[in-house]
Amino acid sequence: MSVIVTDTGFHTETPIPAFTSLAQLPFHEGALDLANTDDPTALVPYLADLRLIRIDFPSFADGRGFTLARRLRMMGFKGRLRARGHVLADQYAMARRVGFDEVEISDDLATRQPAEQWLARANWQAHDHQSRLRAG
Repeated sequence: MSVIVTDTGFHTETPIPAFTSLAQLPFHEGALDLANTDDPTALVPYLADLRLIRIDFPSFADGRGFTLARRLRMMGFKGRLRARGHVLADQYAMARRVGFDEVEISDDLATRQPAEQWLARANWQAHDHQSRLRAG
């Protein structure tokens, strides 16, 4: 099982269509799995039809998923964007800033980093360098 993290805490998965890989993109049912190494330009003809894109984070030290999320938002993707895998609570604010709507973590990680740790970063808009400069 897995846990979905949003700005309001931990949630369970709501029913969604099956995830499709990039190789099977023409046959998608609205949900797509992307590796952090996939080229998002292949999605351009499908962006309006996709409701959920899930980007894999194979390691908390690999930030390519953040770049991919930002590129998708800049390309006009309006659906839900989910980070999945090894994302830490400390990285939640960055994930939200680059365009992720939610993070999917394992039950094991949810046990080690409970909802309170994620909620402490849920006010992500107020905790960035630019906001602190404007306030000071």
